[in-house]
Amino acid sequence: MGQQARWQLMGQPDAPQALWLPLEVLQNQLGVASRSASDGGLKLEWFGQELVVPAFAQKSLDDEVSVDGLPLLRALGVRIAVQAGELSLDLPPPRLLAVRRSSSGNQRRVVLDLSGPAVIRRDGSSLWLGLSSEAGQQLDLRGLGLNTTPSSGGLRLQAAATPAQKLFSLGEPARIVIDLEGGATAQRPASEGGSQQQEPRDPRLLALLGKGLQWERQVRGSIRLNAVRVDPRSRVLVLRPLTRNGGMEGLSSLQQLAAQDDALVAINGGYFNRVKRLPLGALKADGRWLSGPILGRGVAAWSPGNLPRFGRLSLEESISDSQGNRAPIAVLNSGYVQRGLSRYTADWGPSYRALSGVESALVLRNGRVQTLYVHEQLEAGVPLRPGETLVVARGGSDLPWQVGDGLSLSSRSSNELGLAPNVIGGGPLLLQGGRIVLNGAQESFSSGFLRQGAPRTVIASDGRQLWLITLEGNGDAGPSLAEAATLLQQMGLQDALNLDGGSSTGLVMGGVMTVKGRGVAGAVHHGLGLVPTTAAKVRSDLASTPAAQP
Repeated sequence: MGQQARWQLMGQPDAPQALWLPLEVLQNQLGVASRSASDGGLKLEWFGQELVVPAFAQKSLDDEVSVDGLPLLRALGVRIAVQAGELSLDLPPPRLLAVRRSSSGNQRRVVLDLSGPAVIRRDGSSLWLGLSSEAGQQLDLRGLGLNTTPSSGGLRLQAAATPAQKLFSLGEPARIVIDLEGGATAQRPASEGGSQQQEPRDPRLLALLGKGLQWERQVRGSIRLNAVRVDPRSRVLVLRPLTRNGGMEGLSSLQQLAAQDDALVAINGGYFNRVKRLPLGALKADGRWLSGPILGRGVAAWSPGNLPRFGRLSLEESISDSQGNRAPIAVLNSGYVQRGLSRYTADWGPSYRALSGVESALVLRNGRVQTLYVHEQLEAGVPLRPGETLVVARGGSDLPWQVGDGLSLSSRSSNELGLAPNVIGGGPLLLQGGRIVLNGAQESFSSGFLRQGAPRTVIASDGRQLWLITLEGNGDAGPSLAEAATLLQQMGLQDALNLDGGSSTGLVMGGVMTVKGRGVAGAVHHGLGLVPTTAAKVRSDLASTPAAQP
């Protein structure tokens, strides 16, 4: 069984120096467990071997978190081969030594004792274990509620009643542990990795559930759905963008973002560059463009106490001088790097550092050029002061102005969505006016991105209530964008916007991470939160008096 995914091998296959693999491949193809740290790092565990991967040692492959898994693979004797552009990872199959059972409450735990580490592949709701077993052991497994099917080089397991709730490995000696039924489960040690399902206990949230706030959890075919609904006009809870303090560079856990703004409910937000840890799309809070829209992608826009409006959005900006010279500005406050001019304000953060190969810049204040910067200065970092705009030239573009020259900026939104005080971008736009309007090519998404199944995060409206939604695969990778759009339309939603998904997908309820996209609480750039009105007012007051921008 294989998986289509990007990978990157440094060095030769017989003497590799590094092997970059998406976290999902390590989890689904080998059985590696992972846990995230508050600083954005990861802790990988596999048959007792641990690998700590700091945030700076991660990179993005096709927008998936990838790590150098070579130290972990080497430690457990995994063989690496490349043939015709395909990567294979093989581990000599160990012997199944014994099958044991333990229980706690309604939980049934099956333990497999092995002669060594084994490949653990997830195939929908079944598991494939790369080990050798005897007929009597297979009979024991069936007696414990696991249907067994011998297959080439291993054994396929399928829970007879419900899918396995948890699976992890232990070392010294090598063991595979499978928890079958939920119920009153005892929490396993932190070293066993994986996600734990916990119920929120915040009394403020519990007092609202079933009253001003609805939380639905259901399975629709092959999709697990979490949907939080609220009428924003009731003003019991206010929808707010959740961002880090101190600027646009950096990632945080969704739980940290929710705690910072006292959000009772939170989902992850739009796209970002995982390597540079910068936003890639629209993010506007309290009238301030923290990150401008890109590529005419879908957005949701709202003012406090109102339902969001949905559509596609772009900013049209330019800079001109008194001689009639005019140049377009590609992006505002963005990690999306394009040839031409871009501009940055103090809403980006206290400083700006060069994002591309060769850049130059000027500082504009009160309509006049104050300072010129060369690339070496930008690379070291330059201040972004309130009331100033930094205009950055990339890709050999010209800045033909000198200190003292008078310049004017013009900026307008492609439609009224850009005038709202709060905007969040994502894409593609899924529903508008009850119709499926999915058009990935129009929003510059790749065909591969459109086809793939993955966990999804969605902000939506049925015309009466705001919906915050997560969609996960019930034993598979998750829905495609078309499948997600169709499901949401069948549920009676009128408007829906896809946000960042995959390992970014998350739902925090009362401070508890109740959904983890691919089993790991991945660090994110920003989120959306439902905040009690009093806490939202305090936050809004703090942000309501920014220095005027040119």
